[in-house]
Amino acid sequence: MNAQGEVERQEVAQAAKDSPVIVRAEGLTKQVSTPDHVLTIVREATLEVRAGEAVAILGASGSGKSTLLGLLAGLDVPTSGRAWIDGEELFALNEDGRARLRGRMVGFVFQSFQLLPALTALENVMLPLELAGGKDAAARARLVLGRVGLADRLGHYPRQLSGGEQQRVAVARAFVTEPKILFADEPTGNLDSATGEQVIELLFEMNRERGTTLMLVTHDEALASRCGRRIRISGGELDKG
Repeated sequence: MNAQGEVERQEVAQAAKDSPVIVRAEGLTKQVSTPDHVLTIVREATLEVRAGEAVAILGASGSGKSTLLGLLAGLDVPTSGRAWIDGEELFALNEDGRARLRGRMVGFVFQSFQLLPALTALENVMLPLELAGGKDAAARARLVLGRVGLADRLGHYPRQLSGGEQQRVAVARAFVTEPKILFADEPTGNLDSATGEQVIELLFEMNRERGTTLMLVTHDEALASRCGRRIRISGGELDKG
């Protein structure tokens, strides 16, 4: 990271210190039963993230970091423990209630892109707006796709796009609803280094410019160092030091 990037990282981190807590977990535990034993994937995870922070969840493959992210987003249900988004307790809500909260507050970028193959780039980005009943979906989607450099790919289907272009569509889809929180799970895992760098720059740009809280799962130490805070997970247990 260059000197300017380090200054920007510190400025964002400093600004977030006085912000309210937007993601909180107490004692989150996820266990899975097998024929032989009970496997604990995440154990007693407790953490707080303030609005506008950029936080890396750092760990090796199989450490539990993706499961933790899914629990914090309400995509998965814990065996025990509690979690809150913007003060609303996730697991006091039913599945529909959690979906509505995510639609209002959260954007996602996954390693596997998760674009709908039967929809064009424009239609993929319009979809969350349409599901939320938002107005001017097409115009807003075009604007965001332009921001990520895909103004000339609006009518292309995922199979007609490179991996980097597909991930930029996914970033545009995540940001088109202007979420307060972005959960990104190994967003560059399927990309070459140059393309991955472009995607990461987009994520941090949104964090800086719009104050979007960024929670980034990665095994990459260099990428994690660009976040204002790093939370390590090993064997399902957090080390926040």
